[in-house]
Amino acid sequence: MTTDDTDRAQSFGAVADAYERFRPGYPTELFDLVTAYAGRPVRTALEIGAGTGKATRLFARHGVAVTATEPDAQMLAELRKHVPADVRTVHAAFEDVRTDTRYDLVYAAAALHWTSPKGRWSRMAALLEPGGVFASFGSPVNLADPAVDEAVRAAQAPYLASSEIRMPGGSPSGSGMQWPGTELQESEWFTEVRQTVIERRPTMSAAAYLGHLSTVSAYLVLPDQDREQVFRRIASVLPATVAVDADLTVHLARRSTRPVPEDHRC
Repeated sequence: MTTDDTDRAQSFGAVADAYERFRPGYPTELFDLVTAYAGRPVRTALEIGAGTGKATRLFARHGVAVTATEPDAQMLAELRKHVPADVRTVHAAFEDVRTDTRYDLVYAAAALHWTSPKGRWSRMAALLEPGGVFASFGSPVNLADPAVDEAVRAAQAPYLASSEIRMPGGSPSGSGMQWPGTELQESEWFTEVRQTVIERRPTMSAAAYLGHLSTVSAYLVLPDQDREQVFRRIASVLPATVAVDADLTVHLARRSTRPVPEDHRC
């Protein structure tokens, strides 16, 4: 990652409580999609970059034994307030997770893009049982009304050109298979790559939308004074309620039966 990416990846802990309050959770439809794809019982799961445990709770309450990993101590502390007591939590980045245990499922909820590309897929394969499932899912929250979206972009322009995350190796939105599906299709460790979209079009108050923006890394890394000015300018152009596009894009892949050599168990 670039220095800017690293700064953004490490920015969430300071707003862990707001992240828990304003970030959307995940629907039961997601769990059903993952388990139907698996085609066999999913008893154990490893979560990468669990944040405050939004996805952790979904899988744990359906009986999956989840090990939730998170590199930010403040985010992990917030997670521990909200997940069942039997969820195992580990303070670690994906690159530091031990590969001596294999899981039925390894998944990342809006977190995979913060991991290092070096050895990503061989490490992922080393964490999965042969035939096990990898899942990645995320949902940018975008304003549905083009006029409101344009007004917000103009309001933030003096301080921030874009709040979007640069997805590694991705293809433009709407152009077919997206990242990480594009990389999974090329990986020798994974097969049966699938991309699915779960539609979500909620309406939220202007205050809730600003609360969500307060947890977005592009705003978090701004100097304090600039961030305050940006939010003040955005608030001035928002209607009382806003409709948003929060479609959840899900990528699924199956671990191939190809053995992972010991030197890939990094």
